[in-house]
Amino acid sequence: MIKPFKVKISEEKLNNIYSKVKNYQWHEMPNDGGWDYGTNLDYMKDFCKYWITEFNWKTVEEKINKFKNFKSTIDGVDLHFIHEKGSGNNPTPLLLSHGWPGSIFEFLHIIDQLAHPEKYGGKEEDAFDVVVPSLPGFGFSGRPERPIGPRKMASIFNSLMCKVLGYEKYLCQGGDFGGTIATWLAYDFPKNLLGIHINILITRHPDGPQSQEEKEWQDRFKIEQRIEDGYRTQQATKPQTLSYAMMDSPVGVAAWIIEKLRGWSDIKNGNIESVYSKETLLSNIMIYLVTKTFNTATWIYYGRREEGGRFLPKEHLPLKVPTAAALFPKEYLEWAPRSYVERIYNIKRWTEMPKGGHFAALEQPDLLIEDVREFAKSLK
Repeated sequence: MIKPFKVKISEEKLNNIYSKVKNYQWHEMPNDGGWDYGTNLDYMKDFCKYWITEFNWKTVEEKINKFKNFKSTIDGVDLHFIHEKGSGNNPTPLLLSHGWPGSIFEFLHIIDQLAHPEKYGGKEEDAFDVVVPSLPGFGFSGRPERPIGPRKMASIFNSLMCKVLGYEKYLCQGGDFGGTIATWLAYDFPKNLLGIHINILITRHPDGPQSQEEKEWQDRFKIEQRIEDGYRTQQATKPQTLSYAMMDSPVGVAAWIIEKLRGWSDIKNGNIESVYSKETLLSNIMIYLVTKTFNTATWIYYGRREEGGRFLPKEHLPLKVPTAAALFPKEYLEWAPRSYVERIYNIKRWTEMPKGGHFAALEQPDLLIEDVREFAKSLK
């Protein structure tokens, strides 16, 4: 059963968040800090001043509610999703999957362009039926009873597309965990997939690297990722312990997420606002806060660990589903050489982007839209 849904957060809940931000007890950071030790203290003070004096959550609600929002219970999860039907007689069904620490907000500004290209100088025949779910445990979706990983989420999303919405075949695009979800969709439900478009390589081949170039990539990857292991390890092993601090601290949640958006994006001169305005940062952060889902969103790391981590089973590799890879130069998870990727995926399109980082839809929406559109046209 599908039920219409609208976002409407009470003033009481909003005022509670703003009060905690306003009354936050600031502490200290090393004198030579900058951003080397984590989120910068001076930036956070300025950010929080804007938060309580200028930010208006209601504008975010309006952006979400201008689309048709629904909920449907799938495998015990009260799943939220946007469903924007495309122009013309035969739009291609397109599932957009976000990851952590993202949300549906990443896609709000591209849904209309994908669904109605003729309004933006494009062709009606390139339209998509756009489906944007909040991941289980994230945002406006309900939580599972215990942590689940991207493979289980892929199963839930396939049920959404095929059983709930009635599509026989569809295209999936994803970055971050959305890219992993797209991969598991291609692995477990290949008959339902027209293709997958990914802007990240998270999954790994069980045989590991083969060539010298691939081995050098793996060694480099391990060294580069050491600095990122802290949050991943915590969220994959003891997420509940972290939650007691975060669920009571909007400033803590903001600092945790801002560090990732700054570190994983294609920013200029170390300035996060060269890519994201405070308004954009807060819109995404507030979705975690108004829904009280910071805790349950971290569970995806625990679920992935239980599912086997980054490695795919060797059976059925390489995947048969046509795959497009969009490589953004500042992606913090360095892509493997194409030879490695092709042992996992059926690569039909390989695009090395001129700019952009981890959050492709937010950073370089036009590049992403064009690449998805061209990939979809090649499948017809």
